[in-house]
This record gives sequence, structure tokens and C-alpha cells, in this order.
Amino acid sequence: MTTTPASPAPGQDETSAPRRATRAAGLIPTDPVLRLASLLTLVNALGNGLYFPLGVLYFTRVVGLDATAVGLGLTVAGLTGVAASVPAGRAADRWGARRVGSLLWGGTAVATTGYVLVDSYAGFLLAVVCATGLQTASRGVQGAIYADVLPAATRVESRAYLRMVVNVGMGIGGVFGAVALQLDTRAAYVTVILVNAVTFAGPALLLPRLPLAPHAAGRKAPAANAPAAERWRAVRDLPFLTVTVLNSVLVVQYSLSEVGLPLWIVERTEAPRWTAALLMIVNCALVVLLQVRVARRASEIPAAVRAMRWAGLLLAVSCAVFAVSAGLSPVWAVAALTAGAVVQVLAEVLSAAGGWTLGYGLADARAHGVYQGVFGAGMSAGMMAGPALVTVTAIAHGSVGWAVLGVLFAGAGFAVAPAVRWARRDGDWRGEAA
Repeated sequence: MTTTPASPAPGQDETSAPRRATRAAGLIPTDPVLRLASLLTLVNALGNGLYFPLGVLYFTRVVGLDATAVGLGLTVAGLTGVAASVPAGRAADRWGARRVGSLLWGGTAVATTGYVLVDSYAGFLLAVVCATGLQTASRGVQGAIYADVLPAATRVESRAYLRMVVNVGMGIGGVFGAVALQLDTRAAYVTVILVNAVTFAGPALLLPRLPLAPHAAGRKAPAANAPAAERWRAVRDLPFLTVTVLNSVLVVQYSLSEVGLPLWIVERTEAPRWTAALLMIVNCALVVLLQVRVARRASEIPAAVRAMRWAGLLLAVSCAVFAVSAGLSPVWAVAALTAGAVVQVLAEVLSAAGGWTLGYGLADARAHGVYQGVFGAGMSAGMMAGPALVTVTAIAHGSVGWAVLGVLFAGAGFAVAPAVRWARRDGDWRGEAA
């Protein structure tokens, strides 16, 4: 297959460029900017995958903090990041997304390094609020960076490719994290923490080297002395906020595989405990195989709306299948849980692709920092609320709880269409044409 240039030819409008950023196999980026972004993403994902399996255990087993207190501290840190997302987005509009993103990742590296010095709860709270807060705030800024450096015509496909890279990197990092976890020594934990810090610092230094795409090079963000309503339009944009909230509801699905299913398997089914690991492997493998292909079909707003609707429906189906697994024998419980996980990951790749398209397509292109900050804050809020919501519904009330979740997901998926129609009626300044 002939490869597609990453940027339009001279005189060619970016929106008319061929919409391919990867080769047919979906594994090799054809865009040099995407290749560099992929390298930075892979390095960072390796560090995150390395750290996630043992982060909490370091503070409880090595530092000696109470597990409940650690959980409370992580919640406070997450809330800090959500609150900081919109101001960080405005900073990205004012001083450049690449510069602000580099500072946030560099700050995360410094704060993460501080973990090895923690010897009290006060020190833990300071370090984790800084590290998690900066990392969470950087998510929306990353969205603005991609808006600036990736061609609009291939941006959603490129985001899908980067998500595939994240899954690969997290998986590889997780293997080495498991080794450190098995060693269970202070030296192993400290080594992992320091390596994770380096995987933030390295990409932070290279981030400013990502070149601006033609559509962003001459774009001017609202000036510092512009009216507040213009500079902070995203937080007053009710249609966009509505779409953000609906997307955050669908984001709760991530808590199904990370929190809900492991608890459900152990407490409510006859399936062996290793089933939780099996479902995680199935999830990661299918995301790698499907995300880019699905994103290519959801890169326009009408297709994105359909993707979100289908995602809500499929999530409702997966909830029903998970509920049924409680009354089955071990073998059939594993089969049902695996089938539900497959349906759920189909919903996941659809909602991710649809969310990217809507997050960019309904935003004011002159203020992507604030808009992506708002959208990122919504996603972070959904991921934070997810564990508690899944626990008080499915885990606490069984089939009834799964039904509540299913209705919630389906309702959010169907509500996206009228919310998007409202947003598109609200003004013609949205999107790249602005």
C-alpha cells in the first residue's frame, strides 16, 4: 500500500489530505511527527506500567503508611489534578501546549523522585499531590499538544495509534513491575520509582521538538487581556460541557476491568481468581488490534455520535453478561466473563474514538488548551468516580446493580446525539474551521 504523507502537499488544504497516518497493518506510523510522539508515549507508558503494580505497596509495605490513609491521599491528589486541568489548559493556550506540557511532565518527574524521600504521611501527601496532580493536569494539555502537532485529517487515527502504544508499553512495563514486586525489597521499589521518574523527564525534554502542524502555526489563542468570556469559553460552553459529562459517564467503564471485575470474580462468582488477569490480557490485546481500525471509521462527528451510541448499548450488554456469570459453574463463569469482556472492549474502543472526535470537533480551535483541559478533567473525574460507583452498584447489589450501570451507560450513549446537535446549533466557530 502506498504510504500517505503526514502533511498536505504545498497548496493542499489539510482537511483534504488523505486520511491515513499508519500503514495497512496499523503498526508503523507514516507521519514522522507521530513516530516521535509514539516514542515519547512508549517511554512514558513503560514507566507507568512498571510503577502501577507496586506504587501503593511501596507506601504501605516500605514506608509503613496505613492503606486507608494512602487511598485518601491518592483521592485528594486526583481531585487536585482535576481542579488544575482547566487552568493548565488555559496556560497551554497562553504560552504554548508543548512548553506547558514539558513543564508539567518535568514537574511530575521531580515530584515522583520525591517518593524515595518520603518517611511520613505529610511527606507522602505533599509528594503524591504534586506528582498525581501534575500528571492528571497534563492529560488535557496532551490533547492540546496533539491538536497542535497532528494534522486534523488524521488526528483521531493518530490518537488511536498512541493509545495502542500506551497499551503495549504498559504491558511490557507491567512484566518488569511484577518482577520487582516479587523481589519485594526497598531497593527494587526505589529502582522502579526512579526509572518511572526518568520516563517523565526524558519525554519532557523532547516534547518541545514536536513541530507544529500548518493549521496551528498561525493560530492565535485569545489574548491575556481578552474578555474572560472569550478566554474561558470552554467552562461556559454548556453544550460542550454536556458532551463532556456524557463522555465521563462512559469513561466509568474503565473501572469495570480495573476494579469491578476483580472484586466481582472473587466475591460473587465461582470463576478462579486468575480470570481477572485473563480478562485484562484480553482487553489489552483487543485494544491493540482494534483501536486504530475503529478510529478510522469514527473520525467525523456523525460517525462519532453513532460510535458513542453503540458504545453505550454494548456496555449495557456487557453488564448483563457479567451479572449472569454469578450463577454459573467455574468453566461457564469464565466463558461468560470472557464474552462480557470482549463486548466491553468493543464499547471501549468505540467510545474512545468517538470521544476524541467530539472533543476536538466541538471545541473552539483557537482555545484547544482550555477545551481539552475541560474534556480531560471530565475524563479524570469519571475515572475517579468509577471505582466507588461500580462498588456501590454491581458489587454491593449484584444483578440489580449491574442493571443500574447498564441503564446509565445506555442512557449516556443515546444522549450524546441531542447534545451534539445542540452544540452544532450553538455556533459556527467550532472545530478547525474557526
